[in-house]
Amino acid sequence: MFSIFKQEARGLATSPASSSTQDLGTNCGEGLDSESSEKTDKEPVDFYGLGDPAAEFSQMSPYLSSRGSIIKCFRDAAEEGYKAYHLDEYDEDKNPNGIINFGTSENKLCFDLLSSRLNQRDMHHIEPPMLQYPDWKGHMWLRDEVAKFLSYYCKAPVPLKPENVVVVNGCASLFSALATVLCDPGEAFLIPSPYYGAITQHVYLYGNVRLVYAHLDSRVTGMDCRPFQLTVKKLEIALLGAKSEGINVKGLILINPQNPLGDIYSQERLQEYLEFAKRHELHVIMDEVYMLSVFDESAVFQSVLGMDRLPDPQRTHVIWGTSKDFGISGFRFGTLYTENQDVANAVASLGCLHGICGTVQYQVAQLLRDRDWINQVYLSENHARLRAAYAYITEELETLNIPFLRTKAGFFVWIDLRKYLCSDTFEEEFSLWRRFLHHKVLLSCGKAFECKEPGWFRLVFSDKIHRLRLGMQRIQEVLEKEPQGAKTLSPCQSLEKSSQSR
Repeated sequence: MFSIFKQEARGLATSPASSSTQDLGTNCGEGLDSESSEKTDKEPVDFYGLGDPAAEFSQMSPYLSSRGSIIKCFRDAAEEGYKAYHLDEYDEDKNPNGIINFGTSENKLCFDLLSSRLNQRDMHHIEPPMLQYPDWKGHMWLRDEVAKFLSYYCKAPVPLKPENVVVVNGCASLFSALATVLCDPGEAFLIPSPYYGAITQHVYLYGNVRLVYAHLDSRVTGMDCRPFQLTVKKLEIALLGAKSEGINVKGLILINPQNPLGDIYSQERLQEYLEFAKRHELHVIMDEVYMLSVFDESAVFQSVLGMDRLPDPQRTHVIWGTSKDFGISGFRFGTLYTENQDVANAVASLGCLHGICGTVQYQVAQLLRDRDWINQVYLSENHARLRAAYAYITEELETLNIPFLRTKAGFFVWIDLRKYLCSDTFEEEFSLWRRFLHHKVLLSCGKAFECKEPGWFRLVFSDKIHRLRLGMQRIQEVLEKEPQGAKTLSPCQSLEKSSQSR
């Protein structure tokens, strides 16, 4: 959310494009009209972003340390939208004119399935160890179930080991802990952007760790076959730029499936990224929190835990949790899998701050071991509901002539509203975001994900159809009042009908 852009030119490459197109290409030009699909032979402007919260937040509280003031500002920066939402949350009976939340990435489609399972008798059990201090890595019986669960769903070539598992109260805590134990203050992680913006806060809170952005581009250039494609060359450019600024980069953060783009990295791509990290002796933090939320039956998810050989297993660390795939973000459960015992023990030392209560550990263990319920009841129905919600929202976007990236995983669509900006600025983007909020629909704007191009938004679709319908009606009301064609659109605003895997 907070960046200093290092670049030679601010402006985006532009060319005429049809304003009637609906969705953006996800494959190598297949199905694109000739004008819009033409690649740019010239390489994109070489630049990167450097996150620096201390520079962005200069308002100091007389009651807090300088670091405390910055930490407070993280909350202040997100306050307007979410404070408004929590004070005026939509309820079809009690508050039908309240705010529809298309901003928070939560799966609200399967409460019936989850409440039924979590209310079964086997979930309600108390014994003395649950009421006492645990091993800060987590109770061994839970870590054993996590290892079995990940071995099965990640298709690990050999069984994963419970001694390599650490459990804490959510994946945010894991990012904070890993940043603290892998980096010294002022050092950095490399991350492709746009990315889940809260990671900026997570890595800064304890460790004063920064992020270096490898900016991805909506233009399809000579290096790419689709918009916002991550390549090793882009990682190399960003790493070199950071080094030129004297920034010591200690690791690479990857999200797979990606948030907010929805990309699913192939095994070939993953191998390239991991080999890049090994060449530069970088740790790799793999966030696979959406791994079971691949709803398209034609898509294949490849976990790094399922690869036959990791280039650098001692520097490869995998994060997963139940918040997304099981729709229980209130449980606050996240797990780290790492073969590096120094890293595991260092993270576990922070467990006294981020432990999970014994009864929740027991319930999670019961849930993860119930393979019959997961496979025969939950996953198939969850995927069917996600597909239906995605189909509805993308049809609505096409009707409104809003371009978007097609996806096969996650809870969100990355939509292109640049034609509704009067100027190519983040101030204009924020103004549009605020108009949505005033019309009682909360979205997430591209700047929150450190997208370098103003005008992109993330729209969360994992909700009941009646809320999706009302939210889209409100979005339409805002956009009908906005002037179109105020700026020239980039060539990526092209329609692709192909449904192949990204």
